[in-house]
Amino acid sequence: MQMSFLVATPEMLAAASAELAGIGSVVSAANQAAAASTTRVLAAGADEVSAALAAMFTAHGQAYQALSTQAEAFHDQFVRTLSTNATAYVSAESANVSQVLLTALNAPSELLTGRALIGNGKSGTSPGQPGGNGGWLWGDGGDGAPGAAGQAGGRGGDAGLFGNGGNGGTGGTGFFGGSGGAGGAGGLIAGNGGHGGAGGAGINGGTGGQGGNGGAAVGLFGNGGDGGIGGIGGAGASGVNPPSSPAASGAAGGQSQPIPFGTSGGTGSDGSTYGQAGGAGGRGGDGYGQPRPDPLPNGPIDGLPGGDGGAAGDGAVGAPGAVGGTGGIGGAGGHGGLLVGNGGFGGRGGAGGIGGTGAIGGDGGHGGNGGAGAQFDTAGANGAGGAAGDGGQGGVGGNGGDGGGGGAGG
Repeated sequence: MQMSFLVATPEMLAAASAELAGIGSVVSAANQAAAASTTRVLAAGADEVSAALAAMFTAHGQAYQALSTQAEAFHDQFVRTLSTNATAYVSAESANVSQVLLTALNAPSELLTGRALIGNGKSGTSPGQPGGNGGWLWGDGGDGAPGAAGQAGGRGGDAGLFGNGGNGGTGGTGFFGGSGGAGGAGGLIAGNGGHGGAGGAGINGGTGGQGGNGGAAVGLFGNGGDGGIGGIGGAGASGVNPPSSPAASGAAGGQSQPIPFGTSGGTGSDGSTYGQAGGAGGRGGDGYGQPRPDPLPNGPIDGLPGGDGGAAGDGAVGAPGAVGGTGGIGGAGGHGGLLVGNGGFGGRGGAGGIGGTGAIGGDGGHGGNGGAGAQFDTAGANGAGGAAGDGGQGGVGGNGGDGGGGGAGG
């Protein structure tokens, strides 16, 4: 099976397109000139035959004009397509020639210095990789790659004589957030400095990373890059109560003999460690009935009431939440050009992390049961239940990071 190849000459395509456009203009002008006399034919006489012939020729002329309009539209579309293809062939040939010439021009410089004469630097691809430098004569620096967990972002590449510095990569997230990459320097003659990368966010109450410094416009003309924003501080951990058993229960009350009535139960102990439940109240003492004196039969008389149950202990307060992490410091702005140029803005400091949620308070203890009354007397009242402990206090939010200083102007 043989493959066919298409050979095109852009100059011939462009010339054919121009000639076809001229032919279309001539035909269009002729159709417009004939339209007035062919689309409205007057009858030769007042009879019916003359009127019918005039109507037939008028309809024929109008149909011809409608068909001519469609033909002109097709012709214009064909001419535009031919012209577009000619331009595409010219652009493709120019690009191929330019790339060949540029490759040949950059080859000696790349061999000797590892850097091209003309061209933009490549952006970093692996975590934290810096951007490549632009060409010695002309080209922007590549952008730095973002950092992995806790890793600093890559620095932006520097420009050559003319060009802008690359932007720094964002720092990676971690307990200590990674710093943002610094922006690359602008061209030695003209060009803006790259912007610093943002600091990575802190986690689990950690500190946010510092924003990268903006690149300087080291040449005569150009603005300094803006400093990167500081990373956000990590949120504080929630409070956790330690494992604990309920506090000690109150002692049980004594029986009424020989006391006139049963004594009250003891009070339960309050919780003492974070989240500890209060102790239960002691049970009230039972009432006692005295025996009848002789010669009456033995038996209880005038039963006595039982003692009240003891009050329960209160639950302990819950553990407090942890303090939120501090926000990262903003990056400094880059210096402006030596003759003309503004300094970059300093990056904003990162926001402090929110404080952790406090743990729930301990349960209040159960009140003690009242003691039983003797015979038909009343039983003692049940003791009051303990109050539940308050929830732990929320953690304090972290401090926001300081903003970076602005760069000096040229």
